[in-house]
Amino acid sequence: MDPFQTPLTYLKGAGQARAEVLKKELGLANFEDLLRHFPFRYIDRTKFYKVKDINPDLPYVQVLARVISKQVVGEKHTKRLVVQTRDDTGTLELVWFKGINWIEKTIIPGTVYIVFGKPGFFNMQAQMAHPEMEVYSPATMQRQGNATLQPVYNSTEKLKQFQLDSKGIQKLTSVLLGMHAKDILENLPLYIIQHFKLISRAEAYKNIHFPADANLLNEALHRLKFEELFLLQLRLLRNKLLHTQKFKGNVFGTVGHYFNDFYHHKLPFELTPPQKKVLKEIRQDTQRGVQMNRLLQGDVGSGKTVVALMSMLIAVDNGFQACIMAPTEILATQHFQTVFNLVGDGFIEVALLTGSTKQKDRKVLHQKLESGELKILIGTHALIEDKVQFKNLGFVVIDEQHRFGVEQRSKLWRKNIIPPHVLVMTATPIPRTLAMTLYGDLDISVIDQLPAGRKPIQTLHFFDNQRLRVFGFMKKEIALGRQIYIVYPLIQESEKLDLKNLEDGIAVMSREFPLPEYKISVVHGKLKAADKEFEMQRFIKGETQIMVATTVIEVGVNVPNASVMIIENAERFGLSQLHQLRGRVGRGAEQSYCILMSSHKLSHDGKIRLDTMVKTNNGFEISEIDLQLRGPGNLDGTQQSGVLDLKVANLATDQELLFKARKTVEQIFAKDPQLALPENQVLHHAFQTNNAGLSWDKIS
Repeated sequence: MDPFQTPLTYLKGAGQARAEVLKKELGLANFEDLLRHFPFRYIDRTKFYKVKDINPDLPYVQVLARVISKQVVGEKHTKRLVVQTRDDTGTLELVWFKGINWIEKTIIPGTVYIVFGKPGFFNMQAQMAHPEMEVYSPATMQRQGNATLQPVYNSTEKLKQFQLDSKGIQKLTSVLLGMHAKDILENLPLYIIQHFKLISRAEAYKNIHFPADANLLNEALHRLKFEELFLLQLRLLRNKLLHTQKFKGNVFGTVGHYFNDFYHHKLPFELTPPQKKVLKEIRQDTQRGVQMNRLLQGDVGSGKTVVALMSMLIAVDNGFQACIMAPTEILATQHFQTVFNLVGDGFIEVALLTGSTKQKDRKVLHQKLESGELKILIGTHALIEDKVQFKNLGFVVIDEQHRFGVEQRSKLWRKNIIPPHVLVMTATPIPRTLAMTLYGDLDISVIDQLPAGRKPIQTLHFFDNQRLRVFGFMKKEIALGRQIYIVYPLIQESEKLDLKNLEDGIAVMSREFPLPEYKISVVHGKLKAADKEFEMQRFIKGETQIMVATTVIEVGVNVPNASVMIIENAERFGLSQLHQLRGRVGRGAEQSYCILMSSHKLSHDGKIRLDTMVKTNNGFEISEIDLQLRGPGNLDGTQQSGVLDLKVANLATDQELLFKARKTVEQIFAKDPQLALPENQVLHHAFQTNNAGLSWDKIS
């Protein structure tokens, strides 16, 4: 029995009631959970302040003071405990609003206490609310001197009612380590520990909770971060290895007339070097007899669809069918139009299948698909319906994978006896660290260069009081025959947020750009699908010059004539969203512009976001800054991944460590794919056990 799977009820000092509230409030159920509830910061408890030196700008202070008096004052809702304390330089007032009865009983007038908390001032009097207090004694002072850094743990108001504030959790953790530190077994091979000069696992756990000094704390953090990233990559790369062993793939042995004819006679532009590189990688993948699983990252407009089409033509040349699955009808239709325009009529049969496809058209489509006459099918999740049967599906392209569930994607695999090759595409630039973690079991390709002839979008930041200049610029662009998007963050006015809203925006635009000279389309999420499509089509056809919209246009609208994107309240949008919106323009040969409107009140992060947008068009650079600002758990689509539940490592700041861990795992699997060598038995055991305790990490 792994001791770390013991329920917290059995920990000395916890008991039934405390164990229940720890589980409910923090999700801590057993010894392992408590030991992996790490401090979020540390406080130097060796320094003492005199009362006269306290000022409200200090974060936390520690004072030696004698209790002079205590008194419960106020009635019901205003009831509070006020304790007066004093040292040789002045008086410090302590106040409690909760847990009054219990605290009042424990405080003894005339006794000297070590008082610790956040200082404030009330009526010119130094004050502390809800401080930590400990009776002064030489032994206490000696302990304070030995433990320079005191851990601070996350707690809640409910936990504090059970005396489980940071100090209470610290005591339970200390008891647990005292009992079971010897049971924390090693889970990394000795040669890795020696190579990276890591401290032992037991030492790391002791020093992350109770560091003897700052150096040991750093060593503990380094060890636990490396371990976390290493085990994550071990799991991902082992899954990839198992996948290649388990799933054989169709061999695309030839490049035939479909590919060659398209490449030499129909392709209207020269492929960029990154596009050629990705095609070569896909070509190599599909010749190995193993199912391909590749992620293709590329900014909006970088030419991913052309690469997908040419890969599908290789599949067709080898007697297979291919399909593209997109998350929305707008995006599926756009892919269909792009592919159809590239191949032209009569070259190869391409069809579109969405929820809107009429029943009689579906019937014909199903027949052609089953006979093999239909070579390329593009659609939404309608593709995965059971009645959609391919004769011989060999190549699948999934666009914006994070919008589909695992089950949806696997249904496409099951459309053939030998699973088709899979190319996952995303226009959301993912930082390298995040890609290695989220998609660590896929091979990754990147298109980081725009096609020739595309001019970089010029991004400008204007404040609200410069709006007349923006109106003048808009009129000038419209006079040149261009079209303009204006995006708002909200549909209706919010009482909580002082935002420019869509309805106000339409009123202002109608005044500044009146009929009949100017026409405006309006699109937002609450419109019926038919009305939305009608408004979109008016804009696409050039019947309206301005589209006022919410972020429903973020993905999937391609209007080459639209050259200006104006984003209202740009400070309210995330970086990746701003970048996606900017990608709606710049699709033609003309110079395009993105104008970011904001108030003068900008937060620190808001200013960084807008400055970043003005400075660079590089989606990968933007995604790295976004990761640093927001953290990995908040980036699009990553919350559901499960692999990002990192306790100590941080993908934004621990990139170098992640690359080292990944490289080490690759070297291990290259030498010992079955983890059979004696020195790797500790890793092999980690995969065999179902035990998630601290003795071993559950990583499979």
